Parts: sequence; C-alpha cells; structure tokens
Amino acid sequence: MKKVFVSGCYDMLHSGHVAFFEEAASYGDLYVGIGSDKTIYELKARKTINTDAERLYMVKALRMVKDAWINSGSGLLDFEKELRELQPDIFFVNSDGHTHLKEQLCKELGIEYIVSKRIPHGSLPVRSTTMLRQECCIPYRIDLAGGWLDQPFVSKYCPGPVLTICIEPDYEFNDRSGMSTSSRKKAIELWQTDIPEGDKEKLAKTLFCYENPPGTDYISGSQDALGIVMPGLNKYEYDGDYWPGSIETVLENDILSWLESVIWLLPLYPRKSDYNVIVDTRIDEPSVRRLSEAACKCWDAVLKKDIDLFGAAVRESFEAQVNMFPHMINPDITKQIETYREQVKGWKLCGAGGGGYLVFISNTPIKNTLQIRIRR
Repeated sequence: MKKVFVSGCYDMLHSGHVAFFEEAASYGDLYVGIGSDKTIYELKARKTINTDAERLYMVKALRMVKDAWINSGSGLLDFEKELRELQPDIFFVNSDGHTHLKEQLCKELGIEYIVSKRIPHGSLPVRSTTMLRQECCIPYRIDLAGGWLDQPFVSKYCPGPVLTICIEPDYEFNDRSGMSTSSRKKAIELWQTDIPEGDKEKLAKTLFCYENPPGTDYISGSQDALGIVMPGLNKYEYDGDYWPGSIETVLENDILSWLESVIWLLPLYPRKSDYNVIVDTRIDEPSVRRLSEAACKCWDAVLKKDIDLFGAAVRESFEAQVNMFPHMINPDITKQIETYREQVKGWKLCGAGGGGYLVFISNTPIKNTLQIRIRR
C-alpha cells in the first residue's frame, strides 16, 4: 500500500472531514498530521473549539486513519519534520489547503502532490468548520482595484475610487492575508454573529471608528470596514479624506455572478507579523493618477462584463500599487505570477500584499485555486 499524508486543523470534526479522509485513503494507508493549538492560533488568530489532544483522539478513532499525531513544527509547514520522517508516496490536500510552499516541498522530497476539491459524501451537504462556526457569518472583503486610495497620504495627490467585493465566509481565510481579517475580527467583537440590519454606511462608520479609536498610530483604511459591511460590488470615491465622498453599489445578480465566474484565488501564505509595506515608498501625483485611472477602467469593465478589459485594468491597478509600494511583492510572489501569466487575463494580490492570496482574472478554471461567493 502507498502511504498517503494529510495535514490540517480538523476542529469540530464533521462529515466534510470524514469525506476528505475517505477520499485520501482511497489512494493508500492514511497518515494525519494535526496542527497544534499554538499553530492554529498563530495562523487563524483564534483558539480552537477542541484542544489538540481532543482532535487527535477523534481523528485516530476514524476507521480509515492508519495513524495520526500532533505536528511538532509551526506555521504553514508545521508538518515538515514528520513529513520527512514518514516519506509518504502522496501528499493530499483540499483546494483551500493548497499552497505553493507545500507543493515545492513535495517536489524537493519526490512526493506526489494531489489537490482535491471538497466532495461531500453521497447526498450529504457540503460541510466546513467555517460554516459551523457561528461568528463566521461575518464576511470578508477583496479590493479589486484602487487600493491605497482610501489613505489620505495617497489620495491627496489625486482623487479616485477603490473597488471592493463582499465575500461570504465559505473558507476560513488565514490571518494577515489581505482579506480584511483584522477589520473582520473587530466586527466580530462588535456584532458577534453577522452584520446587523440597518443603514450599511452608518454601520461601516461604526466599525471604522471602533477599529481606529483616538490616538491610533496607523489608521486602517475605511475600505476595509466598508468592504465587509456593504454587500455586493462597491465603488468608494476618495479625495484626501479617510471617508469616501460618495459610494456606488452594484447588487445586480448577473454582474455579481459574472465576477464569481472569472475570479480565482491562489493561496500563498500569511504575511509575516513584522512585515511593513510602508517603507521605500514612491508616492507622487503621476503614480496616484495612474492608480486612479486604472480603478475607473476596472469599474467600467465590470459593468460591461468585459473579461479582457477587466483583467487588464486589475493588472494595471496592481502595477501602479507596486510602483508606489515596492515591498508589496517579493521574488516568490513574482515567480508565482510568472507561472500563471500566460493563462490569465490579469492578477493582483489581496490587500496590501506580502502574502495571502493571488487574485487571478480568467474565464477558464485555474488549477489549485478557490472561487468566491459574493454577498448579495
């Protein structure tokens, strides 16, 4: 029998986990590495519901599991020591667990790397730990273009829009991944389970003020709070202030469904805790104008549902950001972009960059990526 290795959190064990284990075990004897409580807290910025001892007990009790243990390392590759010792034939991951780092490690060790989609057992519903966690009804956000214009030190040079989409929490995106996870945690502190009913702009202002109390050294841009609270696709017009002068919202299902069909997220890794993007910046009027114009082009392309113009505008917006904030990317991210360059229409990093997720624009599926669901 071949040896098959999987690794993960496996908190609140559910039918989705069991179906994943069954699929992995169809390739051979299944060995499971489990993230420690410490590692999960570092990656997700939250405590597990069940301790690592409880999770280990439950996973080892499953009939298809040959053996299981708590990984001894930390971070996304917390299993590396055990992987090298086990020397499995196959490393099996879900699409939301795939990362370039895991794939590269397997290439180095000569291990076959298989990425699976979430396949529920029989007629059972799709299950994930995120879906079962009550507080995770609060959405995430992706900024499509114009990011940084919500900061007065940028938009003072030239006014322009930031475009965001509100993302349902079908996946538990890693902390520090450019999905506005910091603002989302503040939203959870405020509202616990979901965005309340009421005037969405007023609610977003409440979240923005809660996240940035008087005396805050660095003010988080308001597009984070707005992007979480405002459903659908939104355009925020900034002109040297922290709050946009106007907001335009698109909730038409045909446009949102089209966006869902052409946006693909490639997992990278969380930004390092000491990462600082605001160094060696090159911010001036021509650079900011380029960013503003690219965001305007992106808005028009989405309304027309023009994949070529949309991809080009997203790429142009990202290149304008990198020109002003060169530390948004690093050699590894550049390598990933080059790998997919010929397959896609455009690309960008979620949020301020330095890790997280690469956003690809394509009208055909991209291998090992995630698709998002926009909140209506």
